[in-house]
Amino acid sequence: MKLKDKVAIVTGGSQGIGEAICRRFAEEGAKVAVVNRTAETGEALAAEIGDAARAFPCDVSKKSAVDAMVADVVGAFGTVDILVGNHGIMINKELEAYSEQEWDDIIDINLKGNFLLSQAIVPIMKEKSYGKIIFMASIAATHAFPNAVPYCASKGGVYMITRALAAEISKCGINVNCISPGNTATPLNQHLQDDPEFVKLMASYTPTGRAYITTAEMAGAAVFLASDDASAVHGLDLIVDDGWCAI
Repeated sequence: MKLKDKVAIVTGGSQGIGEAICRRFAEEGAKVAVVNRTAETGEALAAEIGDAARAFPCDVSKKSAVDAMVADVVGAFGTVDILVGNHGIMINKELEAYSEQEWDDIIDINLKGNFLLSQAIVPIMKEKSYGKIIFMASIAATHAFPNAVPYCASKGGVYMITRALAAEISKCGINVNCISPGNTATPLNQHLQDDPEFVKLMASYTPTGRAYITTAEMAGAAVFLASDDASAVHGLDLIVDDGWCAI
């Protein structure tokens, strides 16, 4: 098992990519903190996984909530070895249609949340000169999509947090990397999966001909970056997109 006895926090952990990562991490021997905003869904997943998982509800856009959640995880499991910042929201509109609150919500959750998580967890990792931080970016961090200005901006920020934090703390024995998923079938983008024209367009852009990737494929990438197989990998944007960005 690649993650035996490691303690992992996975945000956005109750569904989609986060759920797949939680399940796979537990299979690889990790103790998993399932973090999401709604207690019931996190608790349901933790119950399915078993003794290796516990749910910790948290609004990652609030510093006090993040600090309290991390303290609770340390109280329950003793430490934090791995952080997967997987939380996120997506709202698709034309530029003029966004409200100021929608911009704030997307930036606060997708971008600020990872900053706050880093502030809370990095000191724990520095103390033991070990840690794995994985942020969930997106192909939208480096490739523009229409009707998604705030989302693209937020994921571009996640991409740069990854690189800047890696430059700052790699010397502390901490690996900081991100994963940029391509079009992955999750509840977050169900509205796009339900659009036949969008599905057809994405399939035409992807060398494999698939419009959507599975969450299990994302979990495999996360296991690699969280394991000691990636000990020399720092500041990487691991693109998992069926070759979409290649063309």
